Amino acid sequence: MTMHGTTIIGIHRNGKTALCGDGQVTLGDSILKGKAQKIRRIFDGKVIVGFAGATADAFSLLEKFEEKLKTNKGNLRKAAIELAKDWRQDRYLRRLEAMLIAGDKDGVLLISGVGDVLDPDDNIIAIGSGGNYALSAARALAANTKLGAKEIAVESIRIASEICVFTNNNYLVEELQS
Repeated sequence: MTMHGTTIIGIHRNGKTALCGDGQVTLGDSILKGKAQKIRRIFDGKVIVGFAGATADAFSLLEKFEEKLKTNKGNLRKAAIELAKDWRQDRYLRRLEAMLIAGDKDGVLLISGVGDVLDPDDNIIAIGSGGNYALSAARALAANTKLGAKEIAVESIRIASEICVFTNNNYLVEELQS
């Protein structure tokens, strides 16, 4: 059986960055947990990170990522690229199954184990089983409302939770501003 059940969205809008994640963890056709915390503040609260995938793997990556942030004096992009390089090349890290969205006061990035560091054109990125639903909702809200990053992130998770059986509406949201 495979564990499923994560939707994470990251948005940078009007000088604010928000990450929101649902709380559901599913194993097969059973909900194991409804209030998991998949969003974390790291690097003295200056960076927010959301993760999808195996929890233990994600925590290993979060520790590595925070080390990279310290080494690169908080430069999110440099730290993300360094993490992605290590993730792809290191024998131990290469086996980790997770994806990350990281954000600071200047934007959001997706970091994957295949070496991708993606800076989205529209400052909106999502991962996980309900990621495409949340992404679609966020893009529509960003184009047609004056809502802020935090409000769009929360509403996008709510909408995804109504469509994706692996996503619930118990969310955690964190926001940073410039």
